[in-house]
Amino acid sequence: MGGGKAADVLLWKQRHVSFGIVVVATVFWLLIEHSGMPLLTISSDVLLVLVVLLFLRANFAALRHKPIQTLPQLVLSEEFVDSVAASFRAKINNALLMAHDITLGNDFKLFFRVVICLWLLSVLGSYLSFFTFAYIGTIISITVPALYNKYNKHVNRYFGMIFQEFRKHYKVMDESVFSRLPGSFSKDKDQ
Repeated sequence: MGGGKAADVLLWKQRHVSFGIVVVATVFWLLIEHSGMPLLTISSDVLLVLVVLLFLRANFAALRHKPIQTLPQLVLSEEFVDSVAASFRAKINNALLMAHDITLGNDFKLFFRVVICLWLLSVLGSYLSFFTFAYIGTIISITVPALYNKYNKHVNRYFGMIFQEFRKHYKVMDESVFSRLPGSFSKDKDQ
């Protein structure tokens, strides 16, 4: 996991923070899914309440002649913004290169994987809203690393067996389906 605070949270070494993330995600999901209000309305209302509370706190402290705790300055360094922009640019260029290969028919296997993934997302989207999907992703990302860290030997053994089975099935499909495709789809004829 690379160590640090994020790894401690994901591995539940800081239980109160990890539990807090699960609770906040659950409350947020329940609020979005069951309130019937749009995300923008809820976000605006929450920010409105926070701004009003901070304003009242500052004025109440001024009336009592007590010093106000200063808020930290939130400033992004130019190096941080440049590194994020460079990383984002590289990811977009990679996605555009993959899209280029797919549209020109250069990589049929990649095309097939993209079609299957988009179809699965479409099916999943018909059953789940975006916020439910994000909630499930948040819960999985906060629980799976800790469970894997605890039971990694068992997980590796079972996933190794599953991977071998998928490999056998893929080999059969590759030999029976992909090898029969016309030359423009098969990479073997280009090599």
